[in-house]
Amino acid sequence: MTILIRGAKVIDENSVYHLKTVDIFIDKGIVKSIGANLTDTADTVIDEKNLNISMGWSDLFADYREPGFEHKETIASGLAAAAQGGFTSVMTTPNTNPTVSSKSVVQYLIRQAEGKAVTLHPIGAISNNIEGKNLAEMLDMQANGAIAFSDGWKPIQNASLMLKAFEYAKSFDGILIQIPMDANLAAGGLMHEGIESTQLGMPGIPTIAESLHLHRDIELLRYTNSKLHVTGISAAESVDMIRKAKADGLNITCSVTPYHLVLNDEVLRSYDSVYKVMPPIRSESDRKALIEGLKDGTIDCIASHHRPQEWDAKAKEFEYASDGMNVQELSFAIVWDALNNEIELSTLIKAFAQNPNAIFDLKKAGIKEGVKADFTLFTTEATTQTTEMKSRVRNNPFLGKALKGKVWGIINHNQLVLNR
Repeated sequence: MTILIRGAKVIDENSVYHLKTVDIFIDKGIVKSIGANLTDTADTVIDEKNLNISMGWSDLFADYREPGFEHKETIASGLAAAAQGGFTSVMTTPNTNPTVSSKSVVQYLIRQAEGKAVTLHPIGAISNNIEGKNLAEMLDMQANGAIAFSDGWKPIQNASLMLKAFEYAKSFDGILIQIPMDANLAAGGLMHEGIESTQLGMPGIPTIAESLHLHRDIELLRYTNSKLHVTGISAAESVDMIRKAKADGLNITCSVTPYHLVLNDEVLRSYDSVYKVMPPIRSESDRKALIEGLKDGTIDCIASHHRPQEWDAKAKEFEYASDGMNVQELSFAIVWDALNNEIELSTLIKAFAQNPNAIFDLKKAGIKEGVKADFTLFTTEATTQTTEMKSRVRNNPFLGKALKGKVWGIINHNQLVLNR
């Protein structure tokens, strides 16, 4: 298959073509030539107005629920949603049944994704069966394709176990991923603890539940000199703590979700369980601190925290509803629509593409001749109509809205997936 992309503006700070408008010719999945007014004949010609191209985007934390919860999402439907959202790589959480705590499950996930345009990277569990008691065989899982290690939606609470995990992972240069949340302090909470929770009469989750857990992990990281990626930070204090830890030279990186960047806890006035997530959506001051953290580089990545829930899991009293949003396929449009006047496009693309690639060594070569084509095509001018989704379920508050910014498609593994 040959592809000719005409007049695409390159958004890739690591490329010599950054901010230049070029033609790109791809033959059998390899970039053969880049330049102006190429004359190569191609099977497919992409010539879209206001087209941008970047290194393929990567989602660092997505839950595809298979095996065990296929009624919520399958690997096939999840990867289709990822392609729709512009992602050519996805790191999937280990909270399946059975859990991703052995090499056999890692191998199963990778086999299920074979032949797809999107590359799936399983995240292995830190503890056996995600029980938080004993370490899983992380080295064995890494040797069979696990990209990093986490207990996913159940962050490690036992400090001694976390210390052992850091020490073990350091022996093979592994990365641990944690959601910063103290389960005891968060117990019974339904939303951010603040003025809104008081007025709504709902139990709150204080920011100290996040900051205390994060402080513990930072100190364990300092002690072991290992590697930590903190995902889903939601509070201003967390941004400050990570900024200081980076200044101290610790090997720490972090990511934020699209919805924490654009929503505050006032949306909970509707009592709509679609906004029930973990960590919770916090105050406006926290949201602004997250934006500043993204702008100054404290926050490295944007991770969807894609967590599909079937209708029955959400259509009930707020207290009993399940956590999560399935925003993977709208991640770019959600952020660009809300923040295009506050954040530079190149900053967003670094958070979606270059930074994940560097942190987790995803081996994406970028935009240059002679390399494997792993690209995302998008525009900031067109509008995404959110009426149709590839995901199996609809726990998404942005449905029915017109969002500025559109993913045209992806190119990966010698496959072209276009969104029309």
